[in-house]
Amino acid sequence: MDRRDKIEARLRRKKRIRKKLTGSTERPRLCVYKSLKNMYAQLVDDASGKVLTGFSTLNKEVRGEIKYGGNVESAKKSG
Repeated sequence: MDRRDKIEARLRRKKRIRKKLTGSTERPRLCVYKSLKNMYAQLVDDASGKVLTGFSTLNKEVRGEIKYGGNVESAKKSG
């Protein structure tokens, strides 16, 4: 399996999952991304195609309370 096949397989999986998941105004979709150092979360309304709000461990309110943004403790503080 070369690189192109891996990319195509990932895109097929993404399309299959996104086909089932949609966010509405009453119940927006939660997108979470975790890098090695930080966590990011967004609430998305797919009907209007807009991000309602976003949050990350880089925010000023949370940044002073945590030492490292990529662990369970920072996820609890973020939640």
